[in-house]
Amino acid sequence: MTLGFFKFFNAASLCMLITLPALADPMIIAHRGGTGDTPENTLLAFRTALDNGADALWMTVQVTSDRVPVLYRPGDLGALTEAHGRIDDLTLSDIETLNAGYSFEAKDASGQVSYPYRGKPLRIPTLHQALQAVPANVPIMLDMKQTPPAPLVTAVARVLDESNAWSRVRLYSTDAVAIQLMKAYPKAQVFETRDATRDRLVDLSLGGTCDNPPPAGSWVGIELHRQVEVIERFTLGTGVSKVDAKWWTPAAVKCFKTNGDVKIVAFGVDSAEAYATASKLGIDAVMTDSPRSMRGEKQSR
Repeated sequence: MTLGFFKFFNAASLCMLITLPALADPMIIAHRGGTGDTPENTLLAFRTALDNGADALWMTVQVTSDRVPVLYRPGDLGALTEAHGRIDDLTLSDIETLNAGYSFEAKDASGQVSYPYRGKPLRIPTLHQALQAVPANVPIMLDMKQTPPAPLVTAVARVLDESNAWSRVRLYSTDAVAIQLMKAYPKAQVFETRDATRDRLVDLSLGGTCDNPPPAGSWVGIELHRQVEVIERFTLGTGVSKVDAKWWTPAAVKCFKTNGDVKIVAFGVDSAEAYATASKLGIDAVMTDSPRSMRGEKQSR
């Protein structure tokens, strides 16, 4: 696949640190390029997301057996492609033969399911290819999804160095070790660990006071809403309740921004109602599976 389908801009005018524009409403981050619109983590997905009004792109990265970072999320290739196995069991040459759109389903008006990309394969791109293809003024959130994380972190850092891309990429992982490893690189811009963000919100919810806001300049990300299990321990046993946790409240947003410029990204925003809620709360950005559906909501506000 050629990389020429993106509209490129004057690179000299786009030297930037990864920052959010001063928008009245949350910026839209395309989750893996918009998993609901196009086969995820493909160059086509990124192009389509930008065409649909996305402000930033969320990409998921793993490393091949020959230490090349490629954009793929599931633990098994069988989830999205015609192959099986782990990314780090195969070389880049092996990966380049696979169809990243093989399992992508489309439904017509009658509900009939088809697989439109089985006849026109989409390749799993390398991180280097994505950085070259996406316009330099588009912020990229890079989610490191592989364990153990050390080989992945080293390979990603090498590509960011070679591409001079540190300033346009912010790094995320649910693995706190990956975040700590990446912090060793002076140019790295990282999210706060998920555990730290969750613990701040839990403490605020239980205690009702803002005792531990994140430091100025932090980026934090967690779901707008999430169903969680609350485990209560009693003398004669335990009780488990499922609760729809509303992580972000006006008090939580105010607390997190106590020390200055803290950016809040709400995950799992896929409806007009959720977008309106995030906007009302003062959330800085939302991550969505469908920029196509969010575009109309943002334009209407």
